[in-house]
Amino acid sequence: MDELEELRNDAFENAKISKHKMKALHDKHILRNSFQVGQKALLYNSLLHLFPGKLRTKWIGPFVIKSISEHGAFEVENPKNGNVFKVNGHRLKPYLENFVAEVETLDVEDLIPL
Repeated sequence: MDELEELRNDAFENAKISKHKMKALHDKHILRNSFQVGQKALLYNSLLHLFPGKLRTKWIGPFVIKSISEHGAFEVENPKNGNVFKVNGHRLKPYLENFVAEVETLDVEDLIPL
């Protein structure tokens, strides 16, 4: 009886260790977003779950962050019409303004070996 209980305790302890390792592995890949007041952000459009569209974008905006609460809620303002509302921080991602991809140009002489 003691051996059976000892095996059960070992299995419980191994499962606990395994769960801690998996949580650490998962948490390592989570990206944390940090926002400041006045920064622009995109808002996740949750209505797309009801009416999915293949080529429709899931993000709307940009919106301007007006205030940040201590529990992760953000007050955002729509700059088009001035509406201010609260959203969960998980539904926001930073908006990159004037992002221009740099294209490297090559000369024809670089491509032809001499």
